[in-house]
Amino acid sequence: MAKADAATVEFETRAKNLLKGELKRRGVTYAQLAEKLAALGVVENERNLNNKISRGGFTAAFLLQCLTAIEVSSLNL
Repeated sequence: MAKADAATVEFETRAKNLLKGELKRRGVTYAQLAEKLAALGVVENERNLNNKISRGGFTAAFLLQCLTAIEVSSLNL
């Protein structure tokens, strides 16, 4: 599947880096994120999370689920 336009790719990269940065700041691994998401009823394993976040093309809902799971209350964009 071909990548979308440059603007879309740029925002996907920004979303990916935002999520990775918040995980790193809190010292949360993908395995820990999977556990925290499971507590919210979201079923993902460590490998799927790694792949999904590395690609960067995840939904806004997924981003919000992850941020909620790691207790992010505010973001600086």
